[in-house]
Amino acid sequence: MRNTSSKPKERLEVVDALRGFAVFAILMVHCMEHFMYFVFPDEKVNWLNILDSGVHDTIFTLFAGKAYAIFALLFGLTFFIQQNNQLKAGKDFGHRFLWRLILLIVFSEINAMVYPGGDVLMLFVVMGLILFLTRNWSTKYIFILAIIFLLQPYEWMNLLLGKSLYPQLNGELYQEIKNVAQYGTNSDFLLTNLWTGQKASLLWALENGRLFQTGGLFLMGVVLGRLSIFKETDKNKAVWRNALIISAVLFAPLLQLSKLYTGNYGGVILDMWQKLAFTVVLVSSFVLLYWNIINFKQFVKPLLCYGRMSLTNYLTQSYIGALIFMPIGFNMAPYLGSTASLFVGLCIFLIQVVFSNWWLGIYRFGPLEAIWHKWTWIRSGKQFSFKLNARKI
Repeated sequence: MRNTSSKPKERLEVVDALRGFAVFAILMVHCMEHFMYFVFPDEKVNWLNILDSGVHDTIFTLFAGKAYAIFALLFGLTFFIQQNNQLKAGKDFGHRFLWRLILLIVFSEINAMVYPGGDVLMLFVVMGLILFLTRNWSTKYIFILAIIFLLQPYEWMNLLLGKSLYPQLNGELYQEIKNVAQYGTNSDFLLTNLWTGQKASLLWALENGRLFQTGGLFLMGVVLGRLSIFKETDKNKAVWRNALIISAVLFAPLLQLSKLYTGNYGGVILDMWQKLAFTVVLVSSFVLLYWNIINFKQFVKPLLCYGRMSLTNYLTQSYIGALIFMPIGFNMAPYLGSTASLFVGLCIFLIQVVFSNWWLGIYRFGPLEAIWHKWTWIRSGKQFSFKLNARKI
């Protein structure tokens, strides 16, 4: 199977901008966490403590658990677009997609080397199998399965049984990872991240509702793609307005209930639901503002290229973060509180935006996107050679 058209496909600009927003939000959260290297300064200035606490809480309230969710939703949408393009040419994208997931493992391991605690791309690989298995299902049944996943069936079983179906081990693993990151050699740091970190991340996803939510969001992205919800029409604007109203109404009570039941299985269910509700608030607000407010569309225009290079920007963030915050680099984590870390994140973001817009002014794909695309469509038995193709200006 090979790419059937040399012409660039028509892009949904709002999706590129939304993806760029998600990568930006992920960067902000990661900077608050020092890229999973949980070492922070011992602040003694009261006003600075208050400022840092406010910055930390604001970033986590807005983006933690929501940025990745937007990323997951758009991952499912991208799968639909690729599958749909191949179906139009009389081909099945399924097995090519499995190969694409194998390639994603490589990118995940590259990222995990410098990101203690595992990389979310490995979770995308695992749950991406759901997209392969359901690719020929009707929209109705994909939607039903998405709802089942988003209802958190694993946590409901834990709640009914009164105990976890799987022993909770990620806490011990994360402590081991932190010790190695703080006191181990550079080689120990890299090797521990590759195995223990990835294992801890997947266990954490299972124990905190993210595993099934990711699958549900993947499937929901397919449903939205099939219904063409991201195309700017009056009907779709009404859909997004209704989604905004309903999710905004549900968010507050779900948030309060999740706090009330924190520490038990019901709390996990409610926590994932309130984060999902706020994710819908973010997505629907972004889409409606992009379609209706010219000034907003111009303001977020730099995110178009940033989102088109999401894989490159996501991975390079981790390496820049490791260089700044961790002992493997400049070890600035003990000296940078939340406010300073936010400033670092904004600087990284601005540099990446400038680079992304410059790069895509010359080339069709970002550096890692070009590799992923080229390898996705390589024919079996063909010797691989990589060459960037400059776009004609």
